[in-house]
Amino acid sequence: MTKTAGEVLDLANKIARLVEERGWNQEDFARISQLNRHTVRTILNAGANRRLRNATVSQCADALGLTVNELRTLPLERLLPRMHGKNPVDEALLKMLAANARLPELAAWLGRNDERSAEFSAEEVDELLQMQETGGALERLGVEQCVEMLERRRRLLTQVRLIAGTEYLDLLEQVVDLVQCKLHAAKIEPGRRLRG
Repeated sequence: MTKTAGEVLDLANKIARLVEERGWNQEDFARISQLNRHTVRTILNAGANRRLRNATVSQCADALGLTVNELRTLPLERLLPRMHGKNPVDEALLKMLAANARLPELAAWLGRNDERSAEFSAEEVDELLQMQETGGALERLGVEQCVEMLERRRRLLTQVRLIAGTEYLDLLEQVVDLVQCKLHAAKIEPGRRLRG
């Protein structure tokens, strides 16, 4: 299916607006997306009705922390909050979390923390619900500490995605390898410490 000139221009405008929302200039975006400056200039100035190659759209999506499908299909108003690390509120997910919060402490925390709970991803909700098991992390550590750990991980993953698109990728890889070696030496299963 061939894209119309209007659809190409809409996608370029959407990318330009998301880049602007991140606070990046052309140089930043070129470096982070690993696209050449001419391509970035064409996208951000949206002057040319040139068709964007799939590889270019993929690199733009990766740099912005999105999937290609999200970038192409989601409306701009749903994507803008994500440029600041905020996911759009999933009302059904929040209702499911509230309905399955068996621990009174978790239910009370959810009632007091609408904004923070609105940022949970589906994966984080699943993890929270698993932590409710008898003797689980929610009982041992408390709801606030478990949520803070999830939030710290979310922020860290956002930072890692940004760093991975820079010239510091090699350094990031070395740090991750070092931590992996330490986990292996201590026989700690990644992700196990929070739940277990």
